[in-house]
Amino acid sequence: MKNFLSIMNLKEKSEMDIKNTHPLILAYIGDALYEVYIRTYIVYKYEGKVHEFHKLAIKFVKASGQAQIVHALQNQLTEEEWSIVKKGRNQKSATIPKNANISDYRYATGFESLLGYLYLKGDKERINEIISEAIKIIEKDIANKI
Repeated sequence: MKNFLSIMNLKEKSEMDIKNTHPLILAYIGDALYEVYIRTYIVYKYEGKVHEFHKLAIKFVKASGQAQIVHALQNQLTEEEWSIVKKGRNQKSATIPKNANISDYRYATGFESLLGYLYLKGDKERINEIISEAIKIIEKDIANKI
């Protein structure tokens, strides 16, 4: 059986192919990536039971939190990265969760699109930078609400 990466042909995709990937597909990948990073971070940083981890993770991954992150990071993103965020933000989605406002949901989609784009590009260093900053932003917000 072929290995996973050769099946996906990630190494063979050009940057142009990745840049032309539909933003909602990038967001689909970015959402999963961000969720794994956040869950892993919570497990290693905090103590508790799975239910408590889940409640904490929601604060990091909910649309309003991701919108807050993308606004806070806007000046730290390259033009190319902000372009990906805007493409994701401007996509119309079939559903919007009932606990999110449309603006937050769209910016969250932009944030997830950026993470998906960076993942497909193989830019792990930039992903780590952005998610590290995202964690600082949300943890500061959590601390301010206590």
